[in-house]
Amino acid sequence: MTENYTDPSGNTAQFRAFVDAPESAPASSSAPSRLPLIAGVGVAVVVVVALVAWLALG
Repeated sequence: MTENYTDPSGNTAQFRAFVDAPESAPASSSAPSRLPLIAGVGVAVVVVVALVAWLALG
């Protein structure tokens, strides 16, 4: 290494620029979709209602 090497992690301005830099990927694509969760809850509700109706009428 050369004698003039400076560690970027030791420079506060460079560290703040790194932290404040925007992400390369959009934020909406990093969030998982809630559609499978909503569909799963809907199916579970239908199954529970069908089970209660079957037990009540049977």
